[in-house]
Amino acid sequence: MHRTLRNRAVLPLTLVTLFVAACATITPDLPSITEGATNHRHVGKVIWRDLLTSTPAESRKFYGELFGWTFEKPGIELGFGDTDSYMLIRHEGELIGGMLDINVLGKDANVSQWMSVFSTDDVEAAVAGLTQDGGKVLTPPKELQTRGTIAVIEDPTGAVFAVLQARDGDPDDAEPVINGFLWNELWTNDVPAAGSFYTSLFNFDIAAHDIDDSQRTYHVFESNGTPRAGLMANPFEEMQPVWVSYLRVQNPVDITTKVAGLGGEVLVEPQPRDIGGVVALVAGPSGAGIALQTWPIRQGDAE
Repeated sequence: MHRTLRNRAVLPLTLVTLFVAACATITPDLPSITEGATNHRHVGKVIWRDLLTSTPAESRKFYGELFGWTFEKPGIELGFGDTDSYMLIRHEGELIGGMLDINVLGKDANVSQWMSVFSTDDVEAAVAGLTQDGGKVLTPPKELQTRGTIAVIEDPTGAVFAVLQARDGDPDDAEPVINGFLWNELWTNDVPAAGSFYTSLFNFDIAAHDIDDSQRTYHVFESNGTPRAGLMANPFEEMQPVWVSYLRVQNPVDITTKVAGLGGEVLVEPQPRDIGGVVALVAGPSGAGIALQTWPIRQGDAE
């Protein structure tokens, strides 16, 4: 199990930025991440996720049958040369992310993965001080027209993510729904360095929580009292530090038993998590990994 995770996790970081690098040359007009303008931002919140996949048709079937997601063309000219190259993802009618066919980028390497996109109210200011905090700007700020201005960053520990100054504002906070996105978590090999970096970048507070019956600590990034993301020591030491997206599910076993039949792979079987709840890790047909988590995490917690 661990060997599978390690093989999937170690990717050349320069390839992770292919999507935005391609955007830099063709200037696509990516659609807004909200249906209507909200005109407010939640700095430090993950406001969007893009699935980079080498198997778009199989991925649509995988996520559609497992989670009830639907996929649609944006209805605007993107400039990738293929009207199906970028699609919007909906769950229960709500926009939750996008999917890019990485085959249009003309690269042989498979860089399929989920890219987490964080809110910022000023992309230029966000990247200006990164190097002194140990970060790297992999793709400088680039305007994607309707969507806003985006940059891709590598943190001091090697995890890659994007920051977006959304033109129409950020999605409102909402209760996580079943089969929708629940949480975001950084698995890193240097918790102190990562904690310092993100608290500086997003002006986070960071709260430490002792894990029951262990010597480990789970950290939570908070903004104005609202939890925004988790931070923990990498559970797989040889794995590249990575931002992991979680889906809220009722029963991970019900999901994982269907994964192989849809062309995916169960990377970590459903198991109790020491911070509460049941967790599993699966990969879609192209190899992009995503976590499944029951929530509330403790029996008897209020919905």
